[in-house]
Amino acid sequence: MTIAQKGQVVRWSRIEHGTWRLHVAATERGLCYIGSPDMPFEQLEAWVSARMPGAALVRDDAALAPYARELTEYLDGARRTFEAPVDMKGTAFQQAVWQALLGIPYGETRSYSEIAALVDRPSAMRAVGAAIGANPVLVCVPCHRVVGKSGAMTGYRGGLEMKTRLLELERGVRV
Repeated sequence: MTIAQKGQVVRWSRIEHGTWRLHVAATERGLCYIGSPDMPFEQLEAWVSARMPGAALVRDDAALAPYARELTEYLDGARRTFEAPVDMKGTAFQQAVWQALLGIPYGETRSYSEIAALVDRPSAMRAVGAAIGANPVLVCVPCHRVVGKSGAMTGYRGGLEMKTRLLELERGVRV
């Protein structure tokens, strides 16, 4: 858990692009949150309250515009990687898992056991799953690219429908 400094501001916006409706948020350091589709503002509010107690949430569409642009380009199939900075706070293990996710190429998937091996914890698939589930920046840190060892769809904070849509988008299927 991160303790917010007095006066910390988390800026947020809502992206509405095609059938996608997502809340996004950023600190002065970068993107810190992408929500699940069609979830209420209260989901973002609860996330900020739990991880940055005392931080002020301020709607600022202009400040979030660069993040929204990259995300909508991705959703249009025109972007494969993200360049905007992220501000992800987590344990050293979570950070290692999130870095491993960033190494999964666009349009490919990896299993939980492959990610566990990448972070030198080959028997820690459940811990890897928990770290993946704690990823606050859906899409940009591509946890949707992690599937079961058999290739089966498994849990996803954004829901299995979102995970399926993102994987189909990356495979060139019109979503």
